[in-house]
Amino acid sequence: MQNTATQDAASTDIAHALTELIFRRELTVEQAVERFFTDDYRQRTDGVWSDRSEFIAHIEHLRTIVAAGDVEVHEELRDGSRYADRHTVNVVKTDGATVRTEVYAFAEVAPDGRLRRINETTMMLDGAEADRGLGSAR
Repeated sequence: MQNTATQDAASTDIAHALTELIFRRELTVEQAVERFFTDDYRQRTDGVWSDRSEFIAHIEHLRTIVAAGDVEVHEELRDGSRYADRHTVNVVKTDGATVRTEVYAFAEVAPDGRLRRINETTMMLDGAEADRGLGSAR
């Protein structure tokens, strides 16, 4: 029998993971990270590396300032353990401000379907200058 993380991660893509992590919130941050990301997960956002614990701190912070939103996938490619997409994250913050960020992501997927590594570049399309670093804020 497969564990829950493996079963649920079989169709892992960044949009699904982000939706569960930030917008749906039916799972705790720890449960969502376990479902979609490996124990040795690392992420590089706009040139800055984060390990799994730093990524968890980032998501916990986002949950305090994001009220709603969604992820629009524009392009998505898979080749074995490699995954890439271009997506836009649309956010409504708790103060009512909106932010739209386009993301170019390249990832490595573990054999169990969870994400092991993501290297992404972000470009804010709409929002206040103070929100430019939202993709890596902690």
